[in-house]
Amino acid sequence: MERESIRQISEENLRAMEAFSYLAGAEGSLYTPEEIAAFAVDCGLDRHEAFLSLLAAACGLEPDRKREDRRLIERYFRPALRPLFPDAYRQNPYALRIRFPEKTRGAWQLCRRQYAPYQVVPCGDTLLLPDGREIPPLGYFPESFSFPAVLENGREWMTVTPNEIETMAPAVSASQGKAAVFGLGLGYFAFMIAEKESVSAVTIVERDESVIQLFQKELLPQFPHREKIRIVKADAFDYLSGPMKKERFDFAFFDLWHDVSDGLPLYLRLRQEESRVPETVCAYWIEQSLLVFLRSLILDDQSSHAGRLDRLFPLGNPSLEDVRRLAPQIDLGDIR
Repeated sequence: MERESIRQISEENLRAMEAFSYLAGAEGSLYTPEEIAAFAVDCGLDRHEAFLSLLAAACGLEPDRKREDRRLIERYFRPALRPLFPDAYRQNPYALRIRFPEKTRGAWQLCRRQYAPYQVVPCGDTLLLPDGREIPPLGYFPESFSFPAVLENGREWMTVTPNEIETMAPAVSASQGKAAVFGLGLGYFAFMIAEKESVSAVTIVERDESVIQLFQKELLPQFPHREKIRIVKADAFDYLSGPMKKERFDFAFFDLWHDVSDGLPLYLRLRQEESRVPETVCAYWIEQSLLVFLRSLILDDQSSHAGRLDRLFPLGNPSLEDVRRLAPQIDLGDIR
């Protein structure tokens, strides 16, 4: 792809991401079901198309007047947005089995939260299309949707929502043998892999005593295969650099961040430490989104002619495979 084309796509990606961040960051829904239904009737559209049009308008897009806005809707909004169906997630094994009392211990709280009808929510890892477009899957439920959450000082650390279910599914599928899970949360990942016959044991590494006690008292007794699970109170990096080598795990999953912004520095540090355990297959929560974000930073660095990463990416336009392979050699200080 030519440098000018890369720059154009990067600018489109940035504009789309700003719009998507606004939609996903909104408290509740921007429109009621009644407003969407009325707009659909007035315009002769089905409700999905009506909702798509209303969201575009909420982001200030004017497809009837501006060609670039019409292009953004067709190339980004349409492939990103999809309806979600509550029963598909209510039938998840964890959702069927685990009941959540309203409990608090220290700074941690177990509770339930709710999406409003037509609230826009993330529901998967960011996609990088062959032409360079970055598409974050977004969804909405046509009715309210309740889900469990664990909070630390009022801030969500983990929820069992479409986003967590979809983004953890590849690592759940890849898990095998003796597995390590870094980060406890609600124990969703540990629950799912303990259900697998191919997973013989699960070690959860968590540094916070309060969340460990909350989990052990309220949630772990409900796990069908709790005999497979042990919890180690330790800092993730201390454990990785010490005891983990002796344990000889077959598989490890790291989930220590909220999103790509706070996750990228930790991800790069973990990738550098990965060489300590060459016998272990390592997986990382939202890794594809992290790599897409890192790739965008690399492209920005190149477009500014800084040249600080030319030694790693001399040809420009790196693939995600290139970025992942070279991630352990990247210093964020070189591109920020």
